Amino acid sequence: MSLLAASAAVAAPPHEHGVARLDVAVEAGRITLMLEMPLDSLVGFERAPRDEAEREAAKVALARLRDAARLFRADPAAQCKPAVAEIDGGPLTGGASHDGHADADASYTLECAAAERAAFVDTGLLESFPRLRIVNVQVATPKGQWKAMLSRPMTRLPLVR
Repeated sequence: MSLLAASAAVAAPPHEHGVARLDVAVEAGRITLMLEMPLDSLVGFERAPRDEAEREAAKVALARLRDAARLFRADPAAQCKPAVAEIDGGPLTGGASHDGHADADASYTLECAAAERAAFVDTGLLESFPRLRIVNVQVATPKGQWKAMLSRPMTRLPLVR
């Protein structure tokens, strides 16, 4: 089982506005980041956009989610290429909400010449999404697993302990 699969097997915390979850796996040749965020933290509502202002807010938020180079910058020692992003915006991209709640899910893969050398990843999540207050992080590396939390003004996620 890969490190990413092991971290995904942990039960997900409850849906909480203003709080995102980020799972980070460092494996040979890559760093993978899986983000889950309530749509309320992304755009201020958790359903399909209803008017032009909401459609524009959704368009801007999805563009920010796709801007992997702004959201995640690995330690230069790892020699990573810019991340490739895959986005599921729930009702913003044609999906459904559940019980009035919906999340945006995104995954980012950085292909790296020396992923094991990455001591940190700088993140622009809190800067890019003002409604976001906290990012709960689970990190899995060949040297161990641990949890961390980012809140303003923190932008650097350590990948070593």
